[in-house]
Amino acid sequence: MPLPAALRQYLDRFGATGSLLCAVHCAVLPALLAIAPSLGLSFWLSDSVELTVVIFVTVLGLASLLWGYYRHRALRALAVLVPGLVLLWAGLLHAELHHSQVPHAIVMTLGGALVALAHLLNLRLNHHHVHDASCAH
Repeated sequence: MPLPAALRQYLDRFGATGSLLCAVHCAVLPALLAIAPSLGLSFWLSDSVELTVVIFVTVLGLASLLWGYYRHRALRALAVLVPGLVLLWAGLLHAELHHSQVPHAIVMTLGGALVALAHLLNLRLNHHHVHDASCAH
Protein backbone atom coordinates (compact mmCIF):
# COMPACT_ATOMS: atom_id res chain seq x y z
CA MET A 1 0.00 0.00 0.00
CA PRO A 2 1.71 3.25 -1.07
CA LEU A 3 1.99 6.02 1.47
CA PRO A 4 1.23 9.66 0.69
CA ALA A 5 4.37 11.69 -0.08
CA ALA A 6 3.88 13.97 2.94
CA LEU A 7 3.69 10.99 5.31
CA ARG A 8 6.79 9.37 3.77
CA GLN A 9 8.76 12.59 4.19
CA TYR A 10 7.50 13.00 7.75
CA LEU A 11 8.53 9.43 8.65
CA ASP A 12 12.03 9.90 7.24
CA ARG A 13 12.49 13.28 8.92
CA PHE A 14 11.16 11.89 12.19
CA GLY A 15 13.43 8.85 11.88
CA ALA A 16 16.48 10.95 11.02
CA THR A 17 15.87 13.32 13.92
CA GLY A 18 15.28 10.48 16.33
CA SER A 19 18.38 8.63 15.17
CA LEU A 20 20.53 11.74 15.48
CA LEU A 21 19.18 12.32 18.99
CA CYS A 22 19.98 8.69 19.76
CA ALA A 23 23.54 9.18 18.48
CA VAL A 24 23.96 12.32 20.63
CA HIS A 25 22.51 10.46 23.62
CA CYS A 26 25.00 7.63 23.16
CA ALA A 27 27.93 10.01 22.73
CA VAL A 28 27.04 12.01 25.87
CA LEU A 29 25.96 9.02 27.98
CA PRO A 30 29.35 8.34 29.62
CA ALA A 31 29.48 11.90 30.99
CA LEU A 32 25.85 11.76 32.13
CA LEU A 33 26.43 8.54 34.06
CA ALA A 34 28.45 10.47 36.62
CA ILE A 35 25.87 13.21 37.24
CA ALA A 36 22.58 11.45 36.42
CA PRO A 37 21.75 10.26 39.95
CA SER A 38 22.09 13.75 41.39
CA LEU A 39 19.79 15.14 38.67
CA GLY A 40 17.19 12.38 39.01
CA LEU A 41 17.83 11.14 35.46
CA SER A 42 18.78 7.56 36.27
CA PHE A 43 15.59 6.16 34.74
CA TRP A 44 16.50 7.52 31.27
CA LEU A 45 19.83 5.67 31.38
CA SER A 46 18.30 2.27 32.06
CA ASP A 47 18.61 -0.76 29.81
CA SER A 48 14.84 -0.91 29.30
CA VAL A 49 14.70 2.64 27.90
CA GLU A 50 17.64 1.86 25.60
CA LEU A 51 15.97 -1.35 24.39
CA THR A 52 12.69 0.49 23.77
CA VAL A 53 14.46 3.18 21.73
CA VAL A 54 16.36 0.62 19.63
CA ILE A 55 13.18 -1.37 18.93
CA PHE A 56 11.38 1.84 17.93
CA VAL A 57 14.27 2.96 15.69
CA THR A 58 14.40 -0.49 14.07
CA VAL A 59 10.66 -0.65 13.32
CA LEU A 60 10.50 2.95 12.08
CA GLY A 61 13.67 2.61 10.01
CA LEU A 62 12.67 -0.64 8.33
CA ALA A 63 9.12 0.52 7.62
CA SER A 64 10.15 3.89 6.25
CA LEU A 65 13.05 2.64 4.15
CA LEU A 66 11.18 -0.39 2.79
CA TRP A 67 8.36 1.92 1.66
CA GLY A 68 11.02 4.18 0.19
CA TYR A 69 12.59 1.25 -1.63
CA TYR A 70 9.19 0.33 -3.04
CA ARG A 71 9.05 3.85 -4.47
CA HIS A 72 12.59 4.47 -5.76
CA ARG A 73 14.01 0.92 -6.11
CA ALA A 74 17.48 1.97 -4.90
CA LEU A 75 19.19 -0.12 -2.24
CA ARG A 76 21.59 2.63 -1.09
CA ALA A 77 19.50 3.76 1.89
CA LEU A 78 18.92 0.18 3.06
CA ALA A 79 22.64 -0.53 2.61
CA VAL A 80 23.34 2.23 5.16
CA LEU A 81 20.44 1.33 7.48
CA VAL A 82 21.31 -2.34 7.95
CA PRO A 83 24.87 -1.81 9.29
CA GLY A 84 23.51 0.92 11.57
CA LEU A 85 20.89 -1.43 13.00
CA VAL A 86 23.47 -4.21 13.34
CA LEU A 87 25.68 -1.87 15.39
CA LEU A 88 22.76 -0.80 17.59
CA TRP A 89 21.66 -4.37 18.26
CA ALA A 90 25.26 -5.51 18.81
CA GLY A 91 25.69 -2.76 21.38
CA LEU A 92 22.63 -4.05 23.20
CA LEU A 93 23.01 -7.80 22.86
CA HIS A 94 26.78 -8.40 22.90
CA ALA A 95 27.63 -8.55 26.61
CA GLU A 96 31.21 -7.29 26.28
CA LEU A 97 30.09 -4.25 24.27
CA HIS A 98 27.04 -3.58 26.41
CA HIS A 99 28.95 -3.52 29.70
CA SER A 100 31.97 -1.50 28.52
CA GLN A 101 31.17 2.22 28.64
CA VAL A 102 33.42 3.61 25.92
CA PRO A 103 33.06 0.80 23.33
CA HIS A 104 29.29 0.77 23.97
CA ALA A 105 29.07 4.53 23.45
CA ILE A 106 31.11 4.33 20.24
CA VAL A 107 29.10 1.45 18.75
CA MET A 108 25.74 2.99 19.64
CA THR A 109 26.76 6.44 18.39
CA LEU A 110 27.97 5.06 15.06
CA GLY A 111 24.82 2.93 14.73
CA GLY A 112 22.53 5.87 15.45
CA ALA A 113 24.44 8.09 13.02
CA LEU A 114 24.18 5.47 10.25
CA VAL A 115 20.43 5.06 10.82
CA ALA A 116 19.98 8.84 10.65
CA LEU A 117 22.07 8.99 7.47
CA ALA A 118 19.94 6.22 5.94
CA HIS A 119 16.77 8.23 6.61
CA LEU A 120 18.30 11.35 5.05
CA LEU A 121 19.44 9.35 2.03
CA ASN A 122 15.95 7.87 1.69
CA LEU A 123 14.48 11.38 1.77
CA ARG A 124 16.81 12.42 -1.03
CA LEU A 125 16.05 9.32 -3.11
CA ASN A 126 12.31 9.87 -2.70
CA HIS A 127 12.65 13.55 -3.59
CA HIS A 128 14.56 12.78 -6.81
CA HIS A 129 12.33 9.88 -7.84
CA VAL A 130 11.00 10.27 -11.40
CA HIS A 131 7.83 8.51 -12.51
CA ASP A 132 8.42 6.81 -15.84
CA ALA A 133 7.74 3.51 -17.63
CA SER A 134 10.12 1.62 -15.29
CA CYS A 135 8.31 2.89 -12.20
CA ALA A 136 6.84 -0.02 -10.21
CA HIS A 137 3.97 1.87 -8.61
